[in-house]
Amino acid sequence: MENCADKKFMKEAIKEAKKAYKKDEVPVGAVVVHNGKILGRGHNQVERRESVVAHAEIMAIISATKKLGDWRLTGCSLYVTVEPCFMCFGAIMLSRISRLVYGTSEPEFGFINRVTKLPEGLEITSGLMGNKCRNLLGRFFKRLRQK
Repeated sequence: MENCADKKFMKEAIKEAKKAYKKDEVPVGAVVVHNGKILGRGHNQVERRESVVAHAEIMAIISATKKLGDWRLTGCSLYVTVEPCFMCFGAIMLSRISRLVYGTSEPEFGFINRVTKLPEGLEITSGLMGNKCRNLLGRFFKRLRQK
């Protein structure tokens, strides 16, 4: 189900992840898209903001809701480089995002693969540009271990 638009927006999420990488944050990036336009962008800012809720998905959702002027993101897609955690998945559901596309699984904190029943109306696509997303994470943690 991979298409040109999906790749285009995942590349934008990867750009956001690279911003986090450069700031010594875990390199996760996200964009919220509606009708082919990016409404919100975000990357991990946990360390900088000293906040456990400053995940890429949350930052992108906040940005999109401000731009849209509504907390409901019905009809929007969220592209994120890494499988969302429990907290972010909750925000995705509560904000009414219609589609989630993520790059690579997160075996320790990822939530999607732990859910036995996913909510109706949420389309999920996994593995889009997964190698690029996984490699960025790998480089980050390798660099971290070398410090």
